[in-house]
Amino acid sequence: MIKRIRNRHVFHPDLRLPSLFIPQRVVTPRTVPVIRRLSKRIRGSSTATVHHVAPGVSVRLFRPTTPTAVPGPAILWIHGGGMVIGTAAQDDATCRHFADAVGATVASVEYRLAPENPYPIPAEDCYAALRWLAERPEVDSDRIVVGGASAGGGLAATVAAFAHDRGEVTPVLQLLVYPMLDDRSVTPDPNHRLWDAKSNRFGWESYIGDASPEDAVPARRADLSGLAPAWIGVGSLDLFLEEGRTYAERLEAAGVPCTLTVIPGAFHGFDAVARARVSKDFRAAQTSALQTALRSGEHC
Repeated sequence: MIKRIRNRHVFHPDLRLPSLFIPQRVVTPRTVPVIRRLSKRIRGSSTATVHHVAPGVSVRLFRPTTPTAVPGPAILWIHGGGMVIGTAAQDDATCRHFADAVGATVASVEYRLAPENPYPIPAEDCYAALRWLAERPEVDSDRIVVGGASAGGGLAATVAAFAHDRGEVTPVLQLLVYPMLDDRSVTPDPNHRLWDAKSNRFGWESYIGDASPEDAVPARRADLSGLAPAWIGVGSLDLFLEEGRTYAERLEAAGVPCTLTVIPGAFHGFDAVARARVSKDFRAAQTSALQTALRSGEHC
C-alpha cells in the first residue's frame, strides 16, 4: 500500500518554525570529529544493559517494563548518523518506547563507523547482533523485526538482505524510518534540512570505500524478492523521499508487502528535533506497524 502525497515543497505547520533554525547540512568532514566527541557525552538510559556481541560490537538491551510471555518478540534497532557518526545511546528513548509499547526485547546496536570501518564492517556488525538476538532464550526467533532510522534504516535493509541470503534468521518486518538506501540521491533542494546532497555524497563515499556499490547499497540490489515485508516512513521534504518511494515500488513489484507513509512537509529527522503532533503521529504509525507484525508473527 503506497500513500502518495502532493505539495511536497510546503513545510508542515508543526515544522515551519523549526525549519527556520535547522541547517540544511550538519555532517561534513570537518564536523564529524566534533560530533563524535559530543556523542561520547550521551549517557543514555539506566534501564539499558550492555552486552558484547562480537569484537568491536555491542548492543544496548531493553526489556519491557511490564513482564511478558517468554519467549517473546524482539526488535533489532540500528541508529542513524550517515554511516559516519552516532551512537546506540542516542536512541535509548526510542528503544524504551518500542519495548514497552509492543512488549518486545529491543537490542540497539553499537556498530563500527565509516570511514575507518567501511562496508561490509558496519553491516556485518549489525547482522552479528541479529544472530545474537535470535539466540537469546527470551526471544522468539520467528518474531524479530529489523529496524533503524536514516543510515540505520539503510543498514536494516542490508541486514534484511543478509538474512534472506544466508537463511539463518527470518525477520517478520523491516521498519525503515527515512532510510538511507541509495548513493545516487544527490539532487539539491533548499528545503532539505539536517541532511542534504553533499552530506549524502560524503556519507556514502565513506561507507562504500573500495567495495562495489552494487554490493554495499541496498537500492542497487537487483532482486528484492523474498525479503521481509517493509514499512517505510519518510517526509516529503527529505532527500530520501524518492529513493524510499522507488524502493517501496520495487519491493511491491517483487511481491514483498510494503507500506510507504509520506509525511507532508516534513524534513529529514524531523521527529528527533521537533516534539510536535506530527512527530507523535509518525511514531504512532511505526508502533502500529510493529504491533501488527509482532502480535501475529505474520507478514504484514
